[in-house]
Amino acid sequence: MAFNGPVLLKNIPADPAQRKLLHYADYVARGGYATYRKALGMPPADIIKAVVDSGLRGRGGAGFPCGTKWTFLPKDLHPRYLAVNFDESEPATFKDRYLCEWDPHILLEGIAIAGFANSIANSYIFIRGEYHKQFHILEAAVQEAYDNGIFGVKHPGTDIVHNCYVHKGAGAYICGEETGLLEALEGKRGWPRIKPPFPAVAGAFAKPTIINNVETLACVPYIVENGAAAFKAMGTPSSSGPKLMGVSGHCHKPGVFEEELGLKMSTLIEKYAGGVKGGKYKGAFHGGISMGILGTDQYDAELDFDIGRKYGVLGLGTACVTVFNDTTDMVRVARNCVRFYAHESCGQCTPCREGSAWAHKILNRLVDGRGRPKDLDLLLEIGLAQGIMPGTTICGLADGTNWVIKTILQKFRGDFEKVVKSAVVQGVAVTVGGVKV
Repeated sequence: MAFNGPVLLKNIPADPAQRKLLHYADYVARGGYATYRKALGMPPADIIKAVVDSGLRGRGGAGFPCGTKWTFLPKDLHPRYLAVNFDESEPATFKDRYLCEWDPHILLEGIAIAGFANSIANSYIFIRGEYHKQFHILEAAVQEAYDNGIFGVKHPGTDIVHNCYVHKGAGAYICGEETGLLEALEGKRGWPRIKPPFPAVAGAFAKPTIINNVETLACVPYIVENGAAAFKAMGTPSSSGPKLMGVSGHCHKPGVFEEELGLKMSTLIEKYAGGVKGGKYKGAFHGGISMGILGTDQYDAELDFDIGRKYGVLGLGTACVTVFNDTTDMVRVARNCVRFYAHESCGQCTPCREGSAWAHKILNRLVDGRGRPKDLDLLLEIGLAQGIMPGTTICGLADGTNWVIKTILQKFRGDFEKVVKSAVVQGVAVTVGGVKV
């Protein structure tokens, strides 16, 4: 592990009073776009190999190797597109927003390099509908890039003109799923697609398409400039490079910080976010709610791509941490999360549409003091049993719902049992067929 300072946030001062939006001239004065000029003199295959060798994995949540995704494009099939996932609708995730609010050209340089390396004709930045301010910042930055010959010009040695567009979504969480994003980009309802075909073969407008997250592409200039080995020197063998980590919730100094992968969550909270506020640490979402929750005894969990198998969660996700102190009612946390999923389900798949709605009703009953002992087993059945919700839908929204339910219930069962016991003591338990349930 050899993290010597910010890579992605190098142009953004830690002191809020010193921050300012970097325009094209500011970015160039700090060495910006020099790597893009360097890349134009390299064989595209060498750029792709550097990204593959770096071990860069997707920073949007899934963690799929970026360079490997680039190699999936069919040879000699054009036009090719790049879709940049800036939907960022995962609750308590705001790392991409922060980066682009202050340093949008680091993203655009990554797009320009990726575009040249993969012979991309059109790049589309799909931005979350609620990001009004960030939309205008990006629009202005893209225009600056056009004015200075970054976009709207042919890739050297080809007839391919690389254009870049900013496309605003309509505020649907499901459009963060890559094929739902493509549907919305095409002007359709944002319903995820059945795969195959995969986007690399038939993506936007049925053409070969790469889909990368904002932070993922922002890492590309560093890799091209410094080499794969320098990137791999940071992080762990399976989780290389730096990572943006947003911290919110019960902490003294919420914000976005940069560290190498493998950092302990406790170190992130105490060193950067000022420690737990209002009580002792109880639990935390470590990567958005879809990944599940870390328990009270998992404060020192390492934030890397192996976190799933080590700590009983789905994966690293966005590495944006939501901290809960020991005054938190985890039953209400679970209810709020499932309410979100029930609202954001696109409704295409019956198990997700119906399962999230019924889980929300059960959790409402628990929060309202009308819970039954069997409700806890019923929630676990929804969250654990294959064939009910997990593994039965086109996209992963149903699985995200289940990971929230089962990890909160398994790791904080006492909070749920307390609510049920209180309801039974107060005589709220109901009778069905002469049997109290």
